Amino acid sequence: MSHSTSSSIAGKTGAGGLALAALGVVYGDIGTSPLYALKETFGSPHHPVPITPDNVLGILSVVFWALMLVVTGKYVSFIMRADNRGEGGIMALMALALRDERDGPQRRIVLMLGLAGAALFYGDGVVTPAISVLSAVEGLAIITPAFEQLVIPLALVVLTGLFLIQRHGTASVGKLFGPVMLLWFATLTVLGLTNIVAAPGVVRALNPAWGIAFFINNPLLGFFTLGAVVLVLTGGEALYADMGHFGRRPIQLAWYSVVLPALLINYFGQGALLLSNPAAVENPFYRMAPGWALIPLLLLSTMATVIASQAVISGAFSLTQQAIQLGYTPRLRILHTSEREMGQIYLPAINWLLLGSVIALVLGFKSSSNLAAAYGIAVTGTMLITNLLAFVVIRQQWRWNRWRALACVVPFALVDVAFFAANSLKIADGGWFPLVFGLFVLGVLTTWKRGRELLSEKLGGSAISLNEFIASLALGGATRVPGTAVFLTSRPEGVPRTMLHSLKHYKVLHERMVIVTIQFFDVPYVPEIDRVEVHPLDENFWQITVQYGFRDEPDLPHALELCAHFGLEFDMMATSFFLGRDTLLVQRGKEMAYWRVLLFATMYRNANSFANFFKIPSNRVVELGSQVAL
Repeated sequence: MSHSTSSSIAGKTGAGGLALAALGVVYGDIGTSPLYALKETFGSPHHPVPITPDNVLGILSVVFWALMLVVTGKYVSFIMRADNRGEGGIMALMALALRDERDGPQRRIVLMLGLAGAALFYGDGVVTPAISVLSAVEGLAIITPAFEQLVIPLALVVLTGLFLIQRHGTASVGKLFGPVMLLWFATLTVLGLTNIVAAPGVVRALNPAWGIAFFINNPLLGFFTLGAVVLVLTGGEALYADMGHFGRRPIQLAWYSVVLPALLINYFGQGALLLSNPAAVENPFYRMAPGWALIPLLLLSTMATVIASQAVISGAFSLTQQAIQLGYTPRLRILHTSEREMGQIYLPAINWLLLGSVIALVLGFKSSSNLAAAYGIAVTGTMLITNLLAFVVIRQQWRWNRWRALACVVPFALVDVAFFAANSLKIADGGWFPLVFGLFVLGVLTTWKRGRELLSEKLGGSAISLNEFIASLALGGATRVPGTAVFLTSRPEGVPRTMLHSLKHYKVLHERMVIVTIQFFDVPYVPEIDRVEVHPLDENFWQITVQYGFRDEPDLPHALELCAHFGLEFDMMATSFFLGRDTLLVQRGKEMAYWRVLLFATMYRNANSFANFFKIPSNRVVELGSQVAL
């Protein structure tokens, strides 16, 4: 997306055009749930629901009210109001919740909740491509059982191709996403309607009494069933996470006018089919279609699941970029695949990590039914954490009183707790995977943050006051040479270590000395007019503060060009950037466990260089090394 807010884009494109684009990016995940949700509910190998008229109507009623309460009520109508200057998603919500929090137990709890939600999102990002593409390709076995052995190889080919094209960006193929998903939702509607016409009695399931009766008559089975019904909600978090790209109104417009009606009609159509043909439970989605339509439907389903996977992969890239700039992960190589759209980024390290994990999942679980157990725990965990963070935002930012906030959040939280509890029973069957993957990611996020804090304490302990240093120069002693030297530091009040090392080695100071501090704020974007603050000091020293939001694209040379407005002009060919490159000496200490110190040192050593990340020309960089015991 461009640097401006989504509302300005909406002004150019129109809400209708943005709603069409949102179909491809936002609704791919939840839009492909009909491929497997009811199949898992009625045909689960663990707790299948017997196909009787009462049970079918009961499950359809639960599906309808789950979509209305969780997606329509919670996300579309409520959570999307908790935006961080137009941006949504778990990291943006965490930053918003932390905005007025002082350091203390509550701040640490909010921080851990946000990081845990982000970690679970990565787990979801691995499971979504695997289960979506597998469930689509499994339609081969419906065409003829002889094709069943081709399901896993073909799924691996499709998934590998999907990750291989990431480095080319999605700008070109992305134009097709909206129209393809519009065709997909139209197909869902037609398939559903043709089956509802054959058994119109299923519309009675709109009455919540059927769902309530199902739970009263089957309390234990009903609880187990929630673990499968939650599959109709997968992708609900994407509505909120992608709000910054499209804005609230286009996402709501697409939901009410296209997505919700298509999903409900298709689910009710599958229910109608099961009433007339219980044997269709092996794959009710594909069994809704006539024989001649199976191959076109298989191709369309595969395209839809690739689009759904693309949205999650792009989300993982975007979340990682936010985490880097908020200081929770090492600097990674970020490639911008579009000259016009900022949102089009590619992170090779994350791409290959996701691909390796997805391939391992497909080979390990072998079917979408087996993967369904792994899916729910990540989705429900993230949904529950979103509720808790939203409560903090309502209290701190919206200034609602406690009882009003509780009355708003508790109903949604109770629904999420019920879904999470039902899915927690499936941990042994596959739910362990997103939890283990999430714990790994959480360990990386917290270790990097704590390691940076410790390193900063070590390096800042012996800092010399900048004002005193400049005052001493007035007495003479240091030779000044032509040109500009730029020194980067996180402590603007002290003399940068690189400046002291330079003075020690070269015995000179440049004619113009510029000290730059880069700050990242918990807002998506910092306006260009606020990008730099410039303060002249004595002895031709200058202090510059460069400010970015967590969605901004850092470009230090461009930021320095903006200093011309303040009387400080840069000639890049006469400017040298002095950067520090620290070598960490790992030792056992009390501040952090030894394994975490080793992990931090490994990440620190392999992080993308400061010069690359901030687009500093490599031929203008001077690196000065030092050793730090951690």
